[in-house]
Amino acid sequence: MAYTEGMLREDALKDKTIIITGGGTGLGKSMATYFLKIGANVVICSRRLEVLEKTAVELEAETGGSVLAVQCDVRKTDQVENVIQKAIEKFGRVDGLVNNSAGNFISPTEKLSYKAVDVVVDIVLRGTYYFTLALGKYWIENNIKGTVLNISTTYAWTGSGWVVPSAMAKAGVLAMTKSLAFEWAKYGIRLNAIAPGPFPTKGAWDRLFPKELAEKFSFKNRIPLHRVGNHQELANLAAYLMSDFSAYMTGEVITLDGGEVLAAGQFNFLKEVSDDQWDAIEEQIKNANRDSKKSE
Repeated sequence: MAYTEGMLREDALKDKTIIITGGGTGLGKSMATYFLKIGANVVICSRRLEVLEKTAVELEAETGGSVLAVQCDVRKTDQVENVIQKAIEKFGRVDGLVNNSAGNFISPTEKLSYKAVDVVVDIVLRGTYYFTLALGKYWIENNIKGTVLNISTTYAWTGSGWVVPSAMAKAGVLAMTKSLAFEWAKYGIRLNAIAPGPFPTKGAWDRLFPKELAEKFSFKNRIPLHRVGNHQELANLAAYLMSDFSAYMTGEVITLDGGEVLAAGQFNFLKEVSDDQWDAIEEQIKNANRDSKKSE
């Protein structure tokens, strides 16, 4: 087995209907593909209908599963509720939600307009709680033990310069995840999150990092495992969290980043020390200890 392969059995999500926001491209599309392969019905939504419809045709041909594409701006509650209604009309019910829609850009914060901040915060935070609240009400009313998976980021904990709107919004999503996991547990509703490190996607990756910047500040150089993530790795974890195999897990946020956040350790700069230098340091420490004993 390899990390580029699916890890769950073929019926792990059988008969479950899952809505994926931002499901037409990138990680959303990768999760949708795998969910379909292991039995789920998938509803993908985003603002670009032509992209969604193309993806739906592609995924159905590849997996043999059933895909519903619905145009939706997650910042608008009427469109959010329309997605849910369309999903129920086609598949009978909705069992899960993956809040994957996001907006981000890198910029010195003082250069941002109020509107630029609002765009990111509204998509990431407002869109996530709109969809979560709408489905939560539906699940509680219909006695459905639904499951929510929020795609977060590692800097939701630590903060990060130059992506402040995203960091603020993602931190809010984490707070919502844990808060609702406790509040809605009595209904059998579970909420978890994944905090991914770098998982390159063609569109978002290129917009965030022009080619010359991507080469100069390669993520591979600062990730302990010396590589970026493979989409199947994230899809595997997402499928597990959406499945009944994780029925005892709620309110959890799982970091999937190749050890990237661990690089902040105080002495991690010592990774630059060579073997010869370590030998010299060891000898220096021994000499210092001998000199200390002689002076006692």
